[in-house]
Amino acid sequence: MKDVVIDLHARESNKGARNGVTDYRKSKEMGLPARFLFECSIKLNQKPLTTAMAAIIFHRFFKEVDKTNYDEFLIAASALYLAGKLKDDPVKIRDVINVTHNTLNRGSVPLELDDEYWAMRDAIVQAELLITRMLKFDLSTVHPHKYMLHYMKSLQGWLGVTVWNSTPIAKTSAAFLQDFHHSPEILNYKPSHVAICCLSLAMQTYGVQVPLTNESDENTNWYLAFVSDLSKAQHWELSEKILKIYETTRDDKKYY
Repeated sequence: MKDVVIDLHARESNKGARNGVTDYRKSKEMGLPARFLFECSIKLNQKPLTTAMAAIIFHRFFKEVDKTNYDEFLIAASALYLAGKLKDDPVKIRDVINVTHNTLNRGSVPLELDDEYWAMRDAIVQAELLITRMLKFDLSTVHPHKYMLHYMKSLQGWLGVTVWNSTPIAKTSAAFLQDFHHSPEILNYKPSHVAICCLSLAMQTYGVQVPLTNESDENTNWYLAFVSDLSKAQHWELSEKILKIYETTRDDKKYY
């Protein structure tokens, strides 16, 4: 497979075209519930790892059930609340209610402590219990983040301080990783492999190559020092899955 070259300027232009306010209730585009989850998490000032945890919970839940039987936005709201507890990054349930309600109903004022508020609060709590039951009370997750941090420290030494500091490899690979959590495909790959591919894409983006390695030779790929079970074919397959997140049509009908 040919080297993957990402035009960041084009990506930024596409982002600009998507920055209009989304009406989540009326829109039927693919991937909107995950986008809603990320938007609400940002508004709640949650840490990136908490957001990632919420996305994993969300994707795992809908892997077990029929989407048509559940309100995806309610499950997303409950996943955010639950992830905050699991990652010691708690948010008040009132904040979750107001942020998710306002995001679904643009321009609305914070809910009063009336029937609508208590109904939504009860729905989020009940959804939290449903999620834990559907996942068989197994909410443990091994995140790619810890692998990525370890790999970054080694790559920094291999590439040298000058190269490392002159290119935003760390920031870009972290962005690839966070964005990949929009897709349920992240559940299908090993965390260590996801971390490797995000770093690889970041280095290809900026034309950085690890010294004494050759990506065209499967036996000299830099990541073999970290993982022994990632073939070249698997590497490119996963890289394509990550890049697919950024595919959009002109009228913005597709998110992944």
